[in-house]
Amino acid sequence: MSGLVDGRVVIVTGAGRGIGRAHALAFAAEGARVVVNDIGAGLDGSATEEHPAEQVVAEIKAAGGDAVVNGDDVASWDGAANLVRTAIDTFGRLDVLVNNAGFLRDRMLVGMSEAEWDAVVRVHLKGHFATLRHAAEYWRAQSKAGTPVDARIINTSSGAGLQGSIGQGNYAAAKAGIAELTIQAAAELKNYGVTVNAIAPAARTRMTLGAGGAMADSMAAPDDGFDSMAPENISPLVVWLASAEAADVSGRVFEVEGGKITVAEGWRHGPSQDKGARWDPKELAPVVTDLLAKAETPTPVYGA
Repeated sequence: MSGLVDGRVVIVTGAGRGIGRAHALAFAAEGARVVVNDIGAGLDGSATEEHPAEQVVAEIKAAGGDAVVNGDDVASWDGAANLVRTAIDTFGRLDVLVNNAGFLRDRMLVGMSEAEWDAVVRVHLKGHFATLRHAAEYWRAQSKAGTPVDARIINTSSGAGLQGSIGQGNYAAAKAGIAELTIQAAAELKNYGVTVNAIAPAARTRMTLGAGGAMADSMAAPDDGFDSMAPENISPLVVWLASAEAADVSGRVFEVEGGKITVAEGWRHGPSQDKGARWDPKELAPVVTDLLAKAETPTPVYGA
């Protein structure tokens, strides 16, 4: 039986563990050839001696699939370029980029250091842009050369990026940036045959369990029945978005948890009042009060 993405070449970043690993295995099971990118970093991004990407590639090959390891840093300009080259040099092409890599350095804003801010924004936001940029350059060149392009980028935002999360200001800001980068890239890359979408997943991973306490308990696997927090629940939508069937879907952000898929609706124009002239500050109290009364109530920040 043929798979949904037979023959397509897919890069998955941060694919050694958790959601990224589930993506890589799901793509391989549906016929894709996979570049499994992971640097083997710890939860906080620190270097380790672990090589989880090799284990994922071994699993894929043992099941009859085709995959290769890549250990480049996605937030390095040259590393991101080499990641794209790895796919092209190994498999002769690139069809899908799944940006998933990331880590946490949680702290309340008032106590957050510059290094903690920079490290998280670098890996999440720059790491998405750098890989997207080099992949897009490859697809643009193909398109201009007259080669038909049917490519996909699937980014990874977060509920923290869509609604905010207490104690995760660096992560929330980076993930919000990724959601907007998705919308921006979808508009700019449309003419080259590239769709760009994002997911905001909720699943049991090292990052979610790292919070400890109540969160870890609430995300524990059930003794039986459907495990709504399994990372594998996230991958079916990602695989589908990478397929030919999703050619008309672009610029969207999907929240995914268990068996639930939600289309996120972000910033858009709400109630307004136009005076037709410059406002006097003294006039604005009743105006703003009225506008806020007509507007939708914001979704609460996680942990607020």
